[in-house]
Amino acid sequence: MVAAACGLGLSACTSGTAAPPRTTTPRPSITTTTSTTPVEQAGWATVSRADGRIAIDTRTLTEPDGSTMTLVRFLAGTVTFDLHIGSVEPPAGSAAIGPDSGPSISPSEAPSVLACFNAGFKVHDHPGGIVTWGQPLTTVVPGLGTFMTDAAGHGSVGVWGQDLPTVADPALNVRQNLQPLIAQGQVSPQAGDIAVWGFTYGGGTRVARSGLGEDAARNIIYVASMSTLPADLADALLSVGAVNAMQLDINPATLQMDAASTPGGTLTARIPGQQHPSDQCQVGSTRDFVVALAATDAGGGGTHR
Repeated sequence: MVAAACGLGLSACTSGTAAPPRTTTPRPSITTTTSTTPVEQAGWATVSRADGRIAIDTRTLTEPDGSTMTLVRFLAGTVTFDLHIGSVEPPAGSAAIGPDSGPSISPSEAPSVLACFNAGFKVHDHPGGIVTWGQPLTTVVPGLGTFMTDAAGHGSVGVWGQDLPTVADPALNVRQNLQPLIAQGQVSPQAGDIAVWGFTYGGGTRVARSGLGEDAARNIIYVASMSTLPADLADALLSVGAVNAMQLDINPATLQMDAASTPGGTLTARIPGQQHPSDQCQVGSTRDFVVALAATDAGGGGTHR
């Protein structure tokens, strides 16, 4: 009942904050030609397949300083997502943390797991709200960049109170992290202001950063580099069609993208220079993270309670 209340409106997730009026057009169906064909798209290399379909693909961009930018795309209709709460971050308080949202991949998820990746800043950095299975851990803030999943595990990236949540996509799990990097196809006017996007080690500008976007076909796109700028994240995501995007964590010790070639297969690190071991999500993490699962209609057997 808590999850349903959170999904149908803003108030249950925001401690009484009224929802701004919805200003965008309805989101398109998640069924796309890309997600149902085994043919690789030019410029993308297949990472994972489920039930004969491409579920995850990737491409690499070279940045001006010679470092690499890794993009990993989760194709709509083939993948679902679970937000996991770390053993330390974010603090869970009195919230009930079930096995499919705990600090490690659960036995029920394991046969369906295709990937896992890092989430956002620590709570004390005030990145925005976090909700697990309809239970608010911190207050969801209108206007911030948001990754949200519904009860079926479908993921969305957008701006809370503008294009998220919707009646069609009720919120079950929510992870915010600062203002949006891209909103409705427009890069944030503050993309070039380094101070807006979090404190960095040693005050550097071109540092380890990650982000998450969504394109018009509702594919979810993760991006990361061990040496980049917020504006570079935005440019990379725009180049592959992202219409909404947010920055995730910027700590070189926490950036993580691990993926398997088939559901339940061996996870392999995908970011050059990644410090996290590729089995971190399996053995347990102190920080929250997101697991990507093969959708039930893609032969993965993933379930959502």
